[in-house]
Amino acid sequence: MSTLPITVALVEDEPETHARLCAALAKDSRIQLLHATNAAKPMLQWLVGQMGQDAPSVLLVDLGLPDQSGLEVIRLCKAMKPNTEIMVVTMFGDEANMIRAFEAGASGYLLKDGDESELAEHVRTLDAGGSPMSPIIARQLLTRMGGGAAKPIPLGMPVVPADVPSARHPRAHLERLLTEREETVLKYLSRGYSYGELAKEMGVTINTIQTHIRGLYAKLEVHSKSEAIFEAKQLGLLEK
Repeated sequence: MSTLPITVALVEDEPETHARLCAALAKDSRIQLLHATNAAKPMLQWLVGQMGQDAPSVLLVDLGLPDQSGLEVIRLCKAMKPNTEIMVVTMFGDEANMIRAFEAGASGYLLKDGDESELAEHVRTLDAGGSPMSPIIARQLLTRMGGGAAKPIPLGMPVVPADVPSARHPRAHLERLLTEREETVLKYLSRGYSYGELAKEMGVTINTIQTHIRGLYAKLEVHSKSEAIFEAKQLGLLEK
């Protein structure tokens, strides 16, 4: 059994999430965080500088980066460092991003609303040849591939998880489904805003934001940020 650490590189632009992910990795002595940055270009520059050196074992990458898509980071990393295993850590749980990430070279896909205490375990699983995925992502992938009794779904067609049926909200009621504040919160969440950034943008407290989010979840009948965004897109409340 190898005693070498699992070396990790991380690119995540949201400061609070960046700090939490780094802290979660630091708790495992078997993992060594080689490099962490908050944008695509600095990460790609670092990877170029590593040419001729050992590649990081694992790259953790967000998709919604400020300067360039995380999908491009995945593609270029695979081209430069084909032995590096790549795992997406994002708030985007829709089918299109999932499929594009896997096509670009990712082997794992986690949603940010998961348990960060399990991040190190997911990294070890990925390094060992596994493909860690959040449950909703695994379900969508199985549906997309025609697993079980599900039929294959053409690329681009929306996939609705079995426990989040869009039909439960009649489209005629969409306009009065959410309050104006809840609609604003939903739009900012879909753009990757943290609770703190949202509160500052809207001029309210974080407690107020959390109250709006609880109302949003209750009306959409979901339990997480990624599910809320996914369901809202299916209902036409957000652009797909």
